[in-house]
Amino acid sequence: MLENTNSNEYLVKVEHLKKYFPVRAGVMQRVVANVQAVDDVSFAIKKGETLGMVGESGCGKTTVGRTMLRLVEPTSGSVLYGDKDIFKLSSNELKTIRRDMQIIFQDPYASLDPRVPIGESVMEGLQIHRVGTHKERVEIMLETLKKVGLETYHARRYPHEFSGGQRQRIGIARALALRPKFVVCDEPVSALDVSIQSQVLNILKDLQREFGLTYLFIAHNLSVVEHISDRVAVMYLGKMAELADRDELYRRPLHPYSQALMSAIPVADPKLKRKRLILKGDVPSPLHPPSGCRFHPRCPIAQEICSVEVPAFRELVPGHWAACHFAETFL
Repeated sequence: MLENTNSNEYLVKVEHLKKYFPVRAGVMQRVVANVQAVDDVSFAIKKGETLGMVGESGCGKTTVGRTMLRLVEPTSGSVLYGDKDIFKLSSNELKTIRRDMQIIFQDPYASLDPRVPIGESVMEGLQIHRVGTHKERVEIMLETLKKVGLETYHARRYPHEFSGGQRQRIGIARALALRPKFVVCDEPVSALDVSIQSQVLNILKDLQREFGLTYLFIAHNLSVVEHISDRVAVMYLGKMAELADRDELYRRPLHPYSQALMSAIPVADPKLKRKRLILKGDVPSPLHPPSGCRFHPRCPIAQEICSVEVPAFRELVPGHWAACHFAETFL
């Protein structure tokens, strides 16, 4: 278990989560290898907080979010929502708990049916879970659209009639119509202009305060993550590299990979220059990950032990976890 967690304090706990995608070949389509998308990841999310999750493309962030909701079946591990293990629920129990656990997809246009007015898309979850009468569902839908900055007449329009920012608001409205407690935000602003990003982020923060929501916020943009998150988790090639409070992580990253990411954040003042840490080489394939520490082929401080022994994900100072053999050197 990652932390000594109080069940009353934490809403969601992920323990030793693994998700391998089989690679098949030959006439018989036998499994010849596995893509290790997520490999032994553990963390917990407090009630009402936003946990930001960052890392390069292909590091497993989205797979973590989708597996937590069982949109993708896990290879092993557990996800505890309260005292219930999501992976052990029957189909009826899972349907019930999904009222409390929703997702905002990265591409709002791809996740909306182009043939259905957006009002019906927002109401779909209410109909599936048989919430209220038809009139009550319409009222909830219209109220939710207003909360994300849309008008009631928008309910009759189709997805192609909206801009990218408006479609993302529709995706947020659809996720929040059921009044969930936990929302996975899968890169909800990565495809939007900077000015629109700030609007969507402010909407998410306002709705979090109003409804007491808990977020897992997946993103590439470290500035966006810093703006919205309470704590930040850094992933690399399917494993957790670091986890800490936002201010602590941005002030003193203890993993070389986190340090390289932080050095890439632009500085607003043209007179100030940040020392860049340029990583050598490309991200290894999750089909054949390196032995020992997965970051060691690109790590500037790697030593022999790094290629042999997998570093433990350990708490170096209260609330600050890192998976590096030499993390103490940065304290």
